[in-house]
Amino acid sequence: MLRRLVTPAVLTAGFTAAVVSTSVVPASADARPELPETQAVVEELEGDGVFIDPSIDAIPSAEEGALETASADSEIPVYYVILPSDAVASQTGLDALMNPVMEDVGDGVYAVFAGSQDFVVLSPNIEDTAGIREIAVQEGQGNQVDTLAAVPDAAQQLEDAEAAGATSGLVLLGVLVLVVAAGALFVRNSRRKRAAEKAKQLQEIKQMATEDVVRLGEDVSRLEIDVSKVDDATREDYSQAMDAYDQAKTLLDTIQEPEQVRMVTSALEDGRYYMASTRARMNGEPVPSRRGPCFFNPQHGPSVEDVAWAPPGGAPREVTACAACAEAVRVGGQPDVRLVEVNGERRPYYDAGPAYSPYASGYFGTDMMMGMFTGMMMGSMMGSMMGMGMGMGMGGGDVAAEGDMGGGDMGDFGGGGDMGDFGGFDF
Repeated sequence: MLRRLVTPAVLTAGFTAAVVSTSVVPASADARPELPETQAVVEELEGDGVFIDPSIDAIPSAEEGALETASADSEIPVYYVILPSDAVASQTGLDALMNPVMEDVGDGVYAVFAGSQDFVVLSPNIEDTAGIREIAVQEGQGNQVDTLAAVPDAAQQLEDAEAAGATSGLVLLGVLVLVVAAGALFVRNSRRKRAAEKAKQLQEIKQMATEDVVRLGEDVSRLEIDVSKVDDATREDYSQAMDAYDQAKTLLDTIQEPEQVRMVTSALEDGRYYMASTRARMNGEPVPSRRGPCFFNPQHGPSVEDVAWAPPGGAPREVTACAACAEAVRVGGQPDVRLVEVNGERRPYYDAGPAYSPYASGYFGTDMMMGMFTGMMMGSMMGSMMGMGMGMGMGGGDVAAEGDMGGGDMGDFGGGGDMGDFGGFDF
């Protein structure tokens, strides 16, 4: 363990200070740090297995050396990528950086400390990256560098478990031969039912995302903006809104799995915010702060405040709301809730079951959802999400730099925790 090199307190303090310091920018800054070039990351990973963004210049050499040693000694290829705390704002941004890197470097486990994505484990050839992350967090016992260094052991544990499972499967093969006919029939029928259910869920959730994309497109078309007659800031926000809308449309056409809808709703959340910013600039109003969408209906766009609200039969909790829904809650009325089709019945999206969890996570992020949705009829939904390896801080809160959905104090959403140590990766 890394505690043999330096005491845990020193490791944690040194590593955290080095990364957090890179995210302190002047109040006038409105651009997040540029992501590193793919080739630069590839060269470092192929060299010593560790890439640390050049803007991070204060990580102690002992800690960097410990990660290099962990990578070199691992029987399974393990690579570390460390970025400043505000470099990545969404899963889409992280994928844009890491997918080309993994394609060039090859198979293995990639442990990424990446701003609003916090501690993420990726792999082009290993499916259970969430399991690797969970074991590493447990073995790290609250120490960030120990957690990263535990990734090789975590990957080996899972590989050994899979090998043991394969051996057990061979032992059982003789028994299964006796019931192969009945078993084959059962499996075939089960697969057919699962495929039919999955196709049904995909159709329902894709229809839901399509409605949201169409709604945003209609809002864009009603804006009636002449880009040649507005200032640069307005033109830039409008361009961002159009790019997000186009991205959502493109992603919608590629959805093959229900989980993929989160990429669409993440792009829609971006588009909604930049539409609100564009309108504010055109009307001479202050540009709104980057907040999560309206909880009751994400189609309403960014929220303006948090309100205390209780679902039927549930306990009150703080949720984000647009102005109209917030007023409805205050006067005891019914907010305009986003309804979805579930088995021929229209139900609130947050009570629609696990198939709709990716839809909500794209808009809100898991941290924000955990604060707002806890105690509601979300047990199966949240269980499904955590099983998908989505326990990363993607939630909103008050954001220091416009357009950054990552850092800041997560308290505004009632469930994020403090984002201080390790860029939000609190143990």
